[in-house]
Amino acid sequence: MKKMKIKIDDTEIEVREGQTILDAARIAGIEIPTLCHSDGIEPYSSCMVCMVRDKKRNNFIPSCTALVQEGMDIDASGEEVIALRKKAVTLLLSEHRAECEAQCRVVCPMGYNIPLMNRLLIAGEYDEAAELIRSEMKGGELNCINCKAFCVNACRRKRIDTPVSIRNIRIFLSRNLPETPKYEVSPLYSENDVRKRFASRIGALDATEQLEWLKECPDKVVRHEEIAGFKEAAEEAASCMHCDCRASSGCRLRELAEMFSIKDPRGKFINTPVTKKINHKTGLVFENAKCIKCGLCVRAVADSTDEPALCFINRGFVSMISEPLTVEFDDIPALVAKKCVEVCPTGALAFFNENNGT
Repeated sequence: MKKMKIKIDDTEIEVREGQTILDAARIAGIEIPTLCHSDGIEPYSSCMVCMVRDKKRNNFIPSCTALVQEGMDIDASGEEVIALRKKAVTLLLSEHRAECEAQCRVVCPMGYNIPLMNRLLIAGEYDEAAELIRSEMKGGELNCINCKAFCVNACRRKRIDTPVSIRNIRIFLSRNLPETPKYEVSPLYSENDVRKRFASRIGALDATEQLEWLKECPDKVVRHEEIAGFKEAAEEAASCMHCDCRASSGCRLRELAEMFSIKDPRGKFINTPVTKKINHKTGLVFENAKCIKCGLCVRAVADSTDEPALCFINRGFVSMISEPLTVEFDDIPALVAKKCVEVCPTGALAFFNENNGT
């Protein structure tokens, strides 16, 4: 295969014909951020986060699909390139109707990981939930005991009926820790990180959109004024609407916003309604308002010709990811669901809990 030489950020690199500029940059140890790209999946330029400038032609090109050419001189980190990438991320955020952190955690003075606690209890992983509390206590006393329960007051469930008894659950767990630690369960990040990290906002919700969160809750919610056992704690936690993002600690869009010091746009395009689809057979959850339409999930399962897979429907500005029109979301099989979750960069596709994907 023909070899050639190009320059990226004034570094000369020997490359092979057919390689992309992104491939060449990686060979040279030059980092170019990506969002809609995943190794092993056919590239398709949609996010424009990997843009670089061809200095000889003075034009901008996506490095994930643009092939190397003899004598190329590429600018991969100049001011104009960085500015263009910032615009691309800002545009994606302008219609990203999601919240990275649940309000209960945002207002908690200690930044306790309340959503993770609820998910562990709902999954029946009582020891893990207790170990999470242990890790957050850091050898001292649980701050919830003397707290005014800001988390309960901020719980979005309060707008519909009754908030989750978060404070009572945490106090119960703190008093029922296993004598000997069994697991290494740590908060996803500290209370200071919760406030320092980029956090998107969902924007104004109408009544119909707010009810979408209830789809993950039992039809009949059991309430307890006092928590006297793990079963009661789990029943109370089951009323959590999961208004945070399951990918809060691993969202590529969030990472890029932090990298470029971008603030969440105040105005959100409301062409993407807050809707939630749940595959009750596999535990797959799809939240349309978090989707950036990168198409990675579609391309990752493009070879699934004998079973239903995700696809694009509609065109242009109102296009969206969906199951094929001839099948139901519950028909998406487990293997397809797992592949889609693995490549999703934002948490638009996720499982009820970690065990669903195994």
